Parts: sequence; structure tokens; C-alpha cells
Amino acid sequence: MAVSRETSGQTRLGLRDMWLVALGLIPLGLAFGLLMTQSGFAWWWTPIFSTVIYAGSMEFLAIDMVLTGVGPVTSAITGFMVNFRHLFYGLTYPRTAIRPGVPTAYATYALTDEVYAITSTLRGPLTGTRLLTITAVCQLAWILSGIVGALAGAVIPAGVEGFDFALTALFAVLAFEAFQASRDLSAPLIAGGLALGAALVLPGQVIIVALVSYFLVLVLRFWAPRLDRALTWRLR
Repeated sequence: MAVSRETSGQTRLGLRDMWLVALGLIPLGLAFGLLMTQSGFAWWWTPIFSTVIYAGSMEFLAIDMVLTGVGPVTSAITGFMVNFRHLFYGLTYPRTAIRPGVPTAYATYALTDEVYAITSTLRGPLTGTRLLTITAVCQLAWILSGIVGALAGAVIPAGVEGFDFALTALFAVLAFEAFQASRDLSAPLIAGGLALGAALVLPGQVIIVALVSYFLVLVLRFWAPRLDRALTWRLR
């Protein structure tokens, strides 16, 4: 079946939109694959994680959660809190441009920070072909780089250390970029204080307690503008 000129053109536009971001995903995918095999998983678990979970930061977290035997309830709540922002992505993502059925279901499943960031900057009418191309390229870059990293990790001696720091480095960079965007010092201070408090009160449930507490603080600041203004400490 021949591909129409319009479909081909929209596919090229999607590739043009996404290729730079896809290149940026490759180092993270390589680090994830390396960490998987260095943590004791067979290489083929990498594409399984990247397909079933498909949420970069949560995939890194899932490695430790599986190895330490974290329960399903805690895992589910942690996953929900880590990816809670995706609920807001869905409110403005142009799903109506995508054909109903399997294409829409795939676009919903594969909606990531990178895909949303790209599509939110595009102007003019968007087509389903262009949106699906952006989405598929993003996922392929992540899965394929993860496989390459996992295969490389399988032949690297197990004694090599440092791969487990990839998750810490990832969150450190994300936190720094978020702070650079808002310049609100109250956010990291509150988050750090809640994490410290969770470690002192419930050392076995630090992540979930800190995340839930911080989420409640954000809700309170949203519903109480005066409190939000009082807490805001924006650096010039």
C-alpha cells in the first residue's frame, strides 16, 4: 500500500521535530541499560522494563524497588506520585488530532515529558501522523539505546562501579533545571525538609512519605494564594 505524499511529509516533520531530543535520550538509555545488567538482570529485561513501564525516572527507581522487594502497593503509589504530572499533560495534549482507537491508545500510553515538551511548542494545526512519529521516535530512541547499554553492560566486569549513580545524577539535573526555571528557593528547601523528616519518622518509607507530603504542600499552596506568596522565596 503506497504512502500518500501528505503522510510522508508529516512523517518527515515529526522526525525533524524530534531528532535532537531523541539524541539527548541516548546517553540516558545507555546508562539505564548498563545499570540493568550491572544490577544482575539479564539484558532482555531492559526492553521489557522500557516497554511495560516506559517512564524514564520510574524505570531507574524500579530497579532498586525490584531488588529490595518493595511491595506492589508502595510501588504503585510511588509510580503514581513520580508521574503525577502526566495527568496535567493529558489535559492539553492534542489527542483529538489522532485517529481514535489504537493510535490514540498508543499516544496516551507513550506520552512522556519529551513528547509533551515538543508538541507544546509546535504552532498551527497538528496531524496524527506527525504526533505519532514524534512519539514513536522518542520511544525507539529510548528502547534501542537501552538495549545497546544492556548488551555492553553484560560484557563489562561486574566490579565496575558508578553506574548506580545514574539515577542520582538524573534527578539532580532535573531538580537543578526545575529550580533554574522557577528560581523559587522555597521549593527545594521544603522538599529537603520533608525528606529529612520522613527519614527520621519512617526511615523505611522515605520516598512515599516525602512525595505524598510534598504533594499535599503543593495542593495547599495552590488553594491558598496568600500562603503561597508568603512561602515563595524567589532569587533574582
